[in-house]
Amino acid sequence: MQYVIANEAKIPALGFGTYGMRGTALVQLISEALRAGFRHVDTAQIYGNETEVGEGILRSGLRRADVFVTTKVWVANYSNDNFAQSVDESLKKLNTDYVDLLLLHWPNAATPLADQIGLLNETVKQGKARHIGVSNFNRSLIAQAVTLSDRPLVANQFEFHPFLDQDLLMTATRGVGMTIIAYCAMAVGRVFHDPTLMRIAESHGRSISQIVLRWLVQQGVVALSRSSRADRIRDNVEVFDFELTSAEMSEIAKLATPGSRIVNPPGLAPAWD
Repeated sequence: MQYVIANEAKIPALGFGTYGMRGTALVQLISEALRAGFRHVDTAQIYGNETEVGEGILRSGLRRADVFVTTKVWVANYSNDNFAQSVDESLKKLNTDYVDLLLLHWPNAATPLADQIGLLNETVKQGKARHIGVSNFNRSLIAQAVTLSDRPLVANQFEFHPFLDQDLLMTATRGVGMTIIAYCAMAVGRVFHDPTLMRIAESHGRSISQIVLRWLVQQGVVALSRSSRADRIRDNVEVFDFELTSAEMSEIAKLATPGSRIVNPPGLAPAWD
């Protein structure tokens, strides 16, 4: 496993994503992923699967210190009354005393951003989170959040795949020392039908998933990978033993086209850059 360093945090460059996954199957998949080489598991309060994530980590046999755990506070819990209690509930479900990274899941103007960031900082002071960050923040919100935080913010998690140009947001995120955590990397399956990605995958003797994940990590991005098949999980972790050429990296970047954003929930999404 390779790592990305950002504002004091050492984050495994590949994370196992768990959105939309629950039950005993998820417990087994997390255990399989960690045995295959993943060292980062990503979940969220709203996913409703933190208990399964905690059980999967336990079943893997790895020490808690060897697994980087990320969870996200849901927007309904941003108030002073709910935030700390929701974090405690997450920790209980995850069967851990702390998470490695705690994120705000989406922007929510109903609670002042200063209060949200202050509550994130408090979790670090209490030893309940090692690092803190945000998710789905645009450039303006990132700038505000950084000025409001006593502790360094280490990551902004947002949608990023070959069809979505995120150069502006990536530059702003990195400009304040934060890293990008990319979700929806496979563009809900769209990557598997793209001729350019097919050709590049064939030339390297790799799967399209491996090519996309390599494209992300080769940019210094933390990439989330999600699969319900053990064989694909094992394949997806094997992206550190080859490189894409600069021409291939450029070819993939040029696949970005307008209208390719997938995750854009009304009432939650900010004004995107």
